[in-house]
Amino acid sequence: MHPDIALLTKYSQPGPRYTSYPPAPHFSADFGIPQWREELLASQTLARPLSLYVHIPFCDTLCYYCGCNMVATQNYAKATEYLDFLKREIDAVAALADPARTVVQLHWGGGTPTFLKAEDIRALGAHIRSRFNFAADAEVSVEVDPRGLLREQVQALRESGFNRASLGVQDLDEKVQKAVNRIQPLSLIEEVYGWFRAEGFSSINFDLMTGLPHQTLESYRHTLAEVVRLRPDRLAIFGYAHVPWLKKHQNLIRPAELPEFATRMAMQELILDTLEGVGYVHIGMDHFAKPEDELVKAQREKTLWRNFQGYTTHRDVDIYAFGASSISQTADIYAQNEKRPANYQQLVAEQGLATVKGYRLTADDKIRRDVITELMCDLALAKAPLEAKWNIRFDDYFAASLKALAPLQADGLVETSGDEIRVTALGRLFLRNIAMSFDAYHNAPKDAPQPGAPRYSMTA
Repeated sequence: MHPDIALLTKYSQPGPRYTSYPPAPHFSADFGIPQWREELLASQTLARPLSLYVHIPFCDTLCYYCGCNMVATQNYAKATEYLDFLKREIDAVAALADPARTVVQLHWGGGTPTFLKAEDIRALGAHIRSRFNFAADAEVSVEVDPRGLLREQVQALRESGFNRASLGVQDLDEKVQKAVNRIQPLSLIEEVYGWFRAEGFSSINFDLMTGLPHQTLESYRHTLAEVVRLRPDRLAIFGYAHVPWLKKHQNLIRPAELPEFATRMAMQELILDTLEGVGYVHIGMDHFAKPEDELVKAQREKTLWRNFQGYTTHRDVDIYAFGASSISQTADIYAQNEKRPANYQQLVAEQGLATVKGYRLTADDKIRRDVITELMCDLALAKAPLEAKWNIRFDDYFAASLKALAPLQADGLVETSGDEIRVTALGRLFLRNIAMSFDAYHNAPKDAPQPGAPRYSMTA
């Protein structure tokens, strides 16, 4: 089932992506290094597996659309210095953690992790593995910028245990690429994609974007046709969020060159028609995968989860995150590092850790997180298990949320029957809107706009 323009327009509004609940803008500076150290010590008694995240903030050049925490530089000495402090933070956390806990997942994000030279990829990979106990079948993934990538870097990643890669493709139209300062011809994408396949990577994802300058329905049809021809295992197709108040460099993009709203909405229909037409499964929101992919299997078996890396097959894990801006997570807390690399390095030098804000979840937060996560991952919610787990009557506890959900049900985005709320095929495009119905912070009474209040990207 495909949405019409009127429905997409109706539900296009600012909202969180729910990689956490509460979302990161609600984190507080009252949670810092002492609290994170205390949490690490307390978590030693837990049997939960670990997921590790490493943030490499450096990029060779600035992509004008970028919303990541990154530093564009040609000075590799900055990366060399940063890696020293990154290893110190890894050592500090490893010393506080239970060495018996098993790492089932490792992800390097950025910025551009492949900014690192092959020898530094190997050294950092070996350092992490020397400090933590990895499962033999651990999922080890990396974000990749195809530009300037060398085959020896791909080999270094594979030798370091990486088995999954996510390639930043964005768009294959030359005019669009020039407008966002990211030139990477199709021939380059094909070559790099071939390297990862040849080196034995088991899963390759392509990141694409809609809403970029000069994109048209026809130009994007060509991009999708070439992507489908290459057959990546997964696709994440994000809508460009124009937030120049947060990312000053986005002022380099001229608003007049951005596609009109109707064009962006038509692209959503094109994406669904094209990808579902060749067999990709729509996981939800902007994620697609081949039918045999682990994400699809996890969704079917109700083990899919969502965290700061997006959709994942690892549900009950603690995340230990390293590097500038990275966010750690346990069952009870979120802990975020200092964003600016220089300040991050200073904190690590002085205290070993770099946590500057975080959040300790209340019982209500945990209940609502369960609801939002199940709807976004399982596409269905059974009330009875939640009532038993949290000792609540669902319809009473969520009376206001169910009232907020009613218009979405009327529009065919969700269905309710007795004990269950189910997301429809159409509703997969509107998961953020559905989740917002259960978000106590989003729905809190607001007498007037508050200075410094969270400002989110549009849901469509």
